[in-house]
Amino acid sequence: MHICKYKIGLIISIIYCSVQSAAYALTFALQPGSDIVGRVQTATVISGEDFHQIGRRFDVGYFELIEANPGVNPDNPRAGTALIIPTQFILPGGARRGIVINLAELRLYYFHKDGSMVSTYPIGVGRKDWETPLGSGKIIEKMKDPHWYPPDSIRAWYDEHDMYLPQVVYPGPKNPLGKYALRLSIPGYLIHGTNMDGGIGIRSSSGCIRMHPEDIESLFYKVSISDQVRIVHQPYKIGRHNNRVYAESHEPLSGDYYNAQSNEEVLEQAIEQASLHGAKFDSNIAKEALERSNGYPTLIE
Repeated sequence: MHICKYKIGLIISIIYCSVQSAAYALTFALQPGSDIVGRVQTATVISGEDFHQIGRRFDVGYFELIEANPGVNPDNPRAGTALIIPTQFILPGGARRGIVINLAELRLYYFHKDGSMVSTYPIGVGRKDWETPLGSGKIIEKMKDPHWYPPDSIRAWYDEHDMYLPQVVYPGPKNPLGKYALRLSIPGYLIHGTNMDGGIGIRSSSGCIRMHPEDIESLFYKVSISDQVRIVHQPYKIGRHNNRVYAESHEPLSGDYYNAQSNEEVLEQAIEQASLHGAKFDSNIAKEALERSNGYPTLIE
């Protein structure tokens, strides 16, 4: 029932960038007056696939698929099961320029310099006790085939667990940064690729932003030194399209670092902020939709 509603009137042009191991990266045209890009899709599980593999096929994250498909076993979904693929997004609040990383969504947005397009990618972020910091910065270095110099915090963790870690990890298949990395002005943090499967769309890193190899390569050649990077935690988003109002919600990241306020307070603030910007909607329907956390836009009028 939901799928038909989302397909009508909300289809924005999608450019599919084919890569060898994933079906496409997502790039959308920005429409004046609209906060929504993309469209919800459906797909059928192929025998032997899990949510990590399906997510890579559609460039969506592991938890994004879990939110959109409650009740489906993410590690062993039954072949032939119809899945919702949540490739429709309300854009994060705030300035639409440079890179915006929404940690609650486990997703990165890159707004093209001419203001006409946005590219978006699933990401892995810092796991509990290794939280990715909130804040603003910029790209200060672009590195192809980077060397990895493990910081003291990671070296200490390895020592605690009696694991060997070299002083430097050279470019190659054992390098956890992958083939491309972007150094941020936020000290100690990178946006980088990975040499592992299964770490995208979950809290998997030691604080850096982790991307599929094909996605970081795509982003690497789009961005420039000094491009702005903004890291936010917006589990609840409200936006407009064709004079109608929609809500999208994600499970907030756990931990005191991201949750100085209760979920209820954050939800109420999202509703109040949308109202202040002139959006007219039923606040009770909005609250119900936002509490559902299905990960894609829902009409709230």
